[in-house]
Amino acid sequence: MSDLVEFRHLKYIAAIAETANFTRAAEGLFLAQSSLSKQIKDLEDGIAIDIFRRNRDGVYATAAGEMLVSYAQEAIKSRDEIVKAARAVHRGEVPVLRIGFSCFVSPKILQTFSDSYANLFPECPTQFSGGDPSQILRHMQKGTLDGALLPLPICGEEWAVEQVASAPLVICIRVDDPLAQRIQIQVPEVAKRLRIFRNPETHPSAHERLMEMLAEIGIHPDVSNLAASPSDIQWMVRSKYGLALIDQTTPLDPDLTTRPLAGLHWTADTAFVHHIEAKHLALPILARRLRTLRDEKPRKRPARSKESKAIQLELLA
Repeated sequence: MSDLVEFRHLKYIAAIAETANFTRAAEGLFLAQSSLSKQIKDLEDGIAIDIFRRNRDGVYATAAGEMLVSYAQEAIKSRDEIVKAARAVHRGEVPVLRIGFSCFVSPKILQTFSDSYANLFPECPTQFSGGDPSQILRHMQKGTLDGALLPLPICGEEWAVEQVASAPLVICIRVDDPLAQRIQIQVPEVAKRLRIFRNPETHPSAHERLMEMLAEIGIHPDVSNLAASPSDIQWMVRSKYGLALIDQTTPLDPDLTTRPLAGLHWTADTAFVHHIEAKHLALPILARRLRTLRDEKPRKRPARSKESKAIQLELLA
């Protein structure tokens, strides 16, 4: 953003966009209409952008102006939330943040979340509760949890969802399995051996999505071994009950390894979730912070063959 655009300009831009009228905007800002018009005109000249178009029907943002309007509205909202939170921290009035999490969320993600909250809200307490996604969503609906770190997808318009991490989804196999000698595994080689899955009741939308994706590549698995945790999955694989799809970042037992499926790029995605009516003052600030951390990290893609087909699978194994 140009140094010519000060915070007061953002307030002016947001007010004009909201009222579609310089006079009403000036009144709300306690400025003279002529002063507001001149400052906006000087700003437009300085950044060489027409922010607003004036005509008999009112004032409307240009295409470029819409970008500035959106930025201004978000900046003002963020400023207000930060000031409110800072006052609460100063007064010792920040309530305990109650966070749920799935055992299928990477411990590194949980630690990043914990560290981020500690940096943003020093000396403010947090409580963590593990559980199944379905169970955690019910607790958030009741208001007994403020937010959660969960595998995607999360269905329902009542949820605010901010994706915070993504990792390749790979096949988990024993190190002594002949497939472990391969760099990658062909789909037909695992079609009949893929029999270990998370219990569908713990996250129905994720299971449904997984079944859809497998069907698209011609796999209609025998969902015969149901796991409640990553350790359950690894025990079943180690005990030769079948193979499983897991997040590549999952810590593995020494007897196990992982391989990608040839020609596919599926990901296990994790999100920070809260109810849209949740009131804890930290939630929007945390969501922005986690989004920034996500976007700062370079995205690494594994090498793929020419015939590779890019598919995103928004769930954890």
